Parts: sequence; structure tokens; C-alpha cells
Amino acid sequence: MTENQISFPADNGSPHSLVSVEDRVLRIAVATSEYGTSLSPVGMEQGIAALRAAGPEIGAVLLVGEGANFCAGGNVHGFATAEDRGAHLFDIANLFHDFVRELDKAAVPVVAAVHGWAAGAGMSLALLADIALAGPGTKMRAAYPSIGFSPDGGMSWTLPRIVGPARAREIIMTDAVIGADEAVRLGLLSRLVADGEIQSEGLRLARTLAHGPTQSYASIRSLVAESAGRSLSEHLDAEAAAISAAATSPTGIEGVDSFVAKRRPDWDSIRA
Repeated sequence: MTENQISFPADNGSPHSLVSVEDRVLRIAVATSEYGTSLSPVGMEQGIAALRAAGPEIGAVLLVGEGANFCAGGNVHGFATAEDRGAHLFDIANLFHDFVRELDKAAVPVVAAVHGWAAGAGMSLALLADIALAGPGTKMRAAYPSIGFSPDGGMSWTLPRIVGPARAREIIMTDAVIGADEAVRLGLLSRLVADGEIQSEGLRLARTLAHGPTQSYASIRSLVAESAGRSLSEHLDAEAAAISAAATSPTGIEGVDSFVAKRRPDWDSIRA
């Protein structure tokens, strides 16, 4: 799939598209330098359209920020100048949440390249990624209490599942600034790379995943996501069904046959 094959919405004044496709990786810029790298409504609109249009040609999603930060939160100045603040925030939150829902539905790995600040909505997005790369200079902050708000973007759902409810309440309520090392220790970020290599390493990782066993990744995402709502016995049944289905899928056949033949699996050949 080429960039021209995806139908993006009008740019709404954006100087360039915030969505692109390269080597099976769907890259979405969630924030730009405009308005202090706050969450971009244009990025959300274009990202939603691209995720909905994406077919089997897309093997991974890469979330990035364009500017000094990954995403420094919502556009607070825009909140302040809105004629009806409640209606404005309701619309912004629903747009953001439509994007989150599309990310959640994606059958491919989601990678976040998190540089600078991941605050508010930016932290919510980093927590949603399957793999979130960052650098020593990356900082995370819930940010919502500082303006008298409660979380959006799923933070109050994802964070308790990573650190537990008590620690999640503490992190959000105290509006703690969490450094990169602590964020990795807590499981909020996956691993650190050099600050200057975050986006290049994110793209490298996304490309690697995009050319990997896509069907296997889809099953892994589903099993992990659904595990919280099942007993262990129920989940063991789900795992047995999934691995049995994998055994007769093109991905599973190629994986087993390549192992026996002592060669590298050619995942791209089964997508041709």
C-alpha cells in the first residue's frame, strides 16, 4: 500500500499530512510544534481515517511527535478560549477516543517513539502502545490534576493494569513527573535508547515487526487484551484454540516448515 492509496481527510489547514506509509509501517504524528506539541486534532482525524482504511498491506503502526515533544497534552489555550468549554472538551475527548479505539482494534503491533514530554494525552498514548521506546531525557506526567481535569485517552484504564490501582491513583493524583528510568522500571515504557535515536529506532523496530508474522502478532494482541476478563481456565481454552488455529494458518505453516528446514521464515512470501 502506498501513501496515495489511503484516503486521508482534508488537511484542515495543516501544512502537510500527519500520516504516511513506508515499508508496511503506518506512521502517525500525534502532535506537532504548533500549539506547543499539544495533541493534534488533524493528526487524530487523519490517523482515524488511515487506520480504518488500512488493509493487510500495513504490518505495524508507529506513533511519533513532530517537535520538541512526543505530545505535551491537550491544547489548554484552546480549552480556555472555547465559547462552551464543556462542549469543546466533549468533542475533543470523543475525537481522541475514536483514535484510541482504532488503535485498540488494530491487528498489528503499535510502536510509540516517545521523546521529550509525554504528558496528559501523550502519556495516555504511550501507555496504549504495545512497545514504547524512549530516551534518557523522556519525561511522563499525568498532567490532568494541574488544570483540574480527570484523565482521558484511557489512562484511568491502562495505568491501573500496568502498575495496579493504588499506584495508578498516586501517579495521577500527585501529578508526579516520572523520569525515563523510573518509567521503564514501572513498565510505562518498554526500553530506552539514545535521545537522538528514538524515532529512527522506533521506525527500525516498526519495520521489523511489519515484516514479521502478522497473524501471530494479531493473536498475541487479542489474547493479552482479553485475558483480564477471563479466568485462567477460560483463558487456557482460548490459548488452545488460538494455537490450534495458528498451526494450520499460512503463518504457522511457514514458521514450522522453516524451523524444520533450518532456514529463516519468509513471512512476506505468504502475504504476496
